[in-house]
Amino acid sequence: MKIAIYGQYYQNSTEPIIKDIFVFFNKRNIEIVIESKFLALIQEKKIIEKEYKTFSSHTELDSGFDMLLSIGGDGTILRAAALVRNSGIPILGINAGRLGFLATVQKEKIDEFLQIVIDKKYTLSKRTLLSLTSTPENEALNDINFAMNEVSVSRKDTTSMITIETYLNGEILNSYWADGLIISTPTGSTGYSLSCGGPILTPDVKSLVITPIAPHNLNARPLVIPDETEIMLKVSGREENYLVSLDSRITSMGNETVLTIKKTPFQINMVEIPNETFLKTLRSKLLWGEDKRN
Repeated sequence: MKIAIYGQYYQNSTEPIIKDIFVFFNKRNIEIVIESKFLALIQEKKIIEKEYKTFSSHTELDSGFDMLLSIGGDGTILRAAALVRNSGIPILGINAGRLGFLATVQKEKIDEFLQIVIDKKYTLSKRTLLSLTSTPENEALNDINFAMNEVSVSRKDTTSMITIETYLNGEILNSYWADGLIISTPTGSTGYSLSCGGPILTPDVKSLVITPIAPHNLNARPLVIPDETEIMLKVSGREENYLVSLDSRITSMGNETVLTIKKTPFQINMVEIPNETFLKTLRSKLLWGEDKRN
């Protein structure tokens, strides 16, 4: 078995998690390949001293890998998805902070859950992604033009609202006058969209959510649409530019730029451990009232 390991940052509480993972895999002679920046970070902190093979780009991740372990929170998994892309490599989130909707494996059960991985007793939850193209083209979209959570547009250097003309399969839906607009996948429905009043979708629902951000036209409500819908946005406002974000990646666009959003031809495979399902996580969130944005 060959496992890729990715993380973004180090906190004191993360140290025992990282050590437990490496001890587990080394005892079982599992081949480990670590993202180069993360390896340098944990070696600097002297968590591990042994040398490992590394990767630094999505081009180095191929079908020879059985899984990618993401150590951190939900944001770390979103960046891991940008590495995995269309390779089909399953992602397992090891939670190193608060309970997330994606990073579900808790530190108290790492050995138990990693054994399930070794025994291949897990299932895969396929997650829809959104692609974004612009007219005229934007260089920032040349390398990564997809999002696992959401694509959003928002005002940039002004307190004034922007107008977002929105078309579904070529037919006008609405001209939103708002601070912005979120186009969310089912995975992203528990994030930014939910914070702005959008509904929660289960990951297997074949739908997207359009959620306005602080709309002036108060009758504008979140809208659930089929995920095969092609969405076109045309944004205008008092300033020359507005912001476009794909998950945590942000770029600036000029007024009147036409954005086209649609489902990607590939999906991300999230590892789902028995008894650690989306619904269990949702129940825990609703019961304990934890912060939904990780």
